[in-house]
Amino acid sequence: MTLPATTRIPYGGDYNPEQWPEEVWEQDYRLFDAARIDTVTLGVFDWALTQPAEDVYDFTLLDRIVERAAAQGRRICLATGTGAHPPWLARRYPEVTRVDFEGRRHRFGQRHNSCPSSPAFRRLSTELARRVARRYAGNPAVLAWHVGNEYGGACYCELCAAGFRDWLRERYGTLDALNTAWYTTFWAHTFTDWAEIEPPSALTEHWRGPDHTAFQGITLDYLRFMSEAMLTNFRDESAAIRESSPDLPITTNFMGMYRPIDYHRWAPYLDFASWDNYPPDDDSAARMALTHDLMRGLKDGQPFWLMEQTPSFTACRDVNPLKRPGLMRLWSWQAVAHGADAVLFFQMRASRGASEKYHGAVIGHAGRSDTRVFREVAELGAELERLGGATLGARTPARVALLFDWDSWWALEISDGPSRLVRYQDVVQAYHRAIWEAGADLDVVPVTADLSGYDVVVAPALHMVKGDLAERLAAVARRGGTVVTTFLSGRVDEHDQAFLADVPGPLAPLMGVRIDEWDARGPEVVNPVRLGTGPDTVEVASRLLFELVIPTGAEVVGEYRSDFYAGTPAVTRNAYGAGHGWYVAAGLDQAGVSWVLRRVLERHDLLGPYPDLPALETAVRVAPDGTRLTFLLNHDAEPVTVPARVTGVELLSGDRVIAGEPVRLPGRGVLLIRQGGQ
Repeated sequence: MTLPATTRIPYGGDYNPEQWPEEVWEQDYRLFDAARIDTVTLGVFDWALTQPAEDVYDFTLLDRIVERAAAQGRRICLATGTGAHPPWLARRYPEVTRVDFEGRRHRFGQRHNSCPSSPAFRRLSTELARRVARRYAGNPAVLAWHVGNEYGGACYCELCAAGFRDWLRERYGTLDALNTAWYTTFWAHTFTDWAEIEPPSALTEHWRGPDHTAFQGITLDYLRFMSEAMLTNFRDESAAIRESSPDLPITTNFMGMYRPIDYHRWAPYLDFASWDNYPPDDDSAARMALTHDLMRGLKDGQPFWLMEQTPSFTACRDVNPLKRPGLMRLWSWQAVAHGADAVLFFQMRASRGASEKYHGAVIGHAGRSDTRVFREVAELGAELERLGGATLGARTPARVALLFDWDSWWALEISDGPSRLVRYQDVVQAYHRAIWEAGADLDVVPVTADLSGYDVVVAPALHMVKGDLAERLAAVARRGGTVVTTFLSGRVDEHDQAFLADVPGPLAPLMGVRIDEWDARGPEVVNPVRLGTGPDTVEVASRLLFELVIPTGAEVVGEYRSDFYAGTPAVTRNAYGAGHGWYVAAGLDQAGVSWVLRRVLERHDLLGPYPDLPALETAVRVAPDGTRLTFLLNHDAEPVTVPARVTGVELLSGDRVIAGEPVRLPGRGVLLIRQGGQ
């Protein structure tokens, strides 16, 4: 099972006609025609309408909604409706609502409020999914199933406590093994009965919030358990759908770099990945590129769906900036450049009330077609219509991999020391940004990924090293590749216990260094680092974390310039086999990170076509027939003219492009060149 079968990029998004009288539907579809909207996601929050009581199912309204969409020629991504449970369910089964981190049982309200371990929730959500699929599986307009919505949060109730104990029994087998993994000889925590184990919360192991825990092993396992408990909910509904719809693909909408859910563990159970992209500001291009690459990497490079984005502004933040003219188009094409095979919005028509009434929409409250936002949506729809299926199924031919690991993320940020100011996403984003600005195509992959096809593997803040990862990284270098890792890497095993070895633990032979001490300081403390020698020398800033390196074979590439460790290594490169292991021991600023990654990419001839124009993004996708598609995206508001690096046809305009001749991109402009051809 793969992506939905389409002949062009699906374009449209979340549509909630149940909020409106049917005469409004007629207006909506006329506007959809004008904007080339061909796909609608229906029924995401319809549970209270389709099941008004435990023993009553009423599909009258959803039938009309689906029939109208099909009659209007729209393709449908049909949801199970289980994104939020109805009031009657919470009243009939009070245990279905969650208990929060502070131990408070919630009453009915909001949406992320269903206990994933509740038998009533599991039974009734699964049955609703079964009935929705049974009713609509034969409708030719339905091209995919959408289970739940933006899974997230956590629950700490007695049902989850019991589920956690069962999960632990399966994981560890014996209490002796569990006690060893959790290091329970510390603080008299040795468990002698499974019933003694409590979920780690503000009432048990935590203080000052979810990241401050006395026992990292316990908290780490509860994070894993809660992610898998919600995965079980998804799998329950998916299995029910499969009873009557064995062939249509199933997905749920992820939220990018979302800490509570380990999307790598979820990925095998989705037919295709999809995610909701809501950047906080106008300057999020690099962060979005990282997240698109992460979503593409969930399914071994398979294209994903951009399930939601706003055409204008969000409503969930304290400040919700408007997308400037051209940004919605540019960022939509950026998603396609990084592997999106669908471009969808939330929402199609603005809600009249509740928390999302001021959230952006294709159609505003007045229902006008002459707004700037609607015109931009319609213009993008026309471009996608002209493009047809040229990019569908196209893959990214990356030779650079960046490792992303939820376990390392969790372990690093719940650790008591060395510094709570070091944030996993910030470190990963800095290293991804350096590669992105250099124009190299890259994959963001799990630590379990096959690394044999990559020349460069970058593993920032690889705090936890599991299984045979150290050996697989060493194999990359032995055959001539380069591995880059950073401070706070190679520290702990899968149970979050420190390796009984010199830091960086199992990575030490590859890196050729030993670290006995480290220094953590506040952000106001800057230790300059001198990188390189001779005319290549630069001085950059480093902050937050400074490891004191003793080379055991590595050569020094950069040195600290101040404090008692001035003149000692901050960046090293170790010859290993035919390749290298680079170790960055300091929290370098972006200029320093970029300096390191440029040298690595240059060695492998992997710099992009315009490495000195960081605002000009380039990306390549290769279609199933072998056609190479080159994207140029100008993230600057000012135009740029550059020499073309390839010859081909620009698919959005039809113009011929000749390698070596100048091409002009307007501010926030896009070029998509199909190489070769006439």
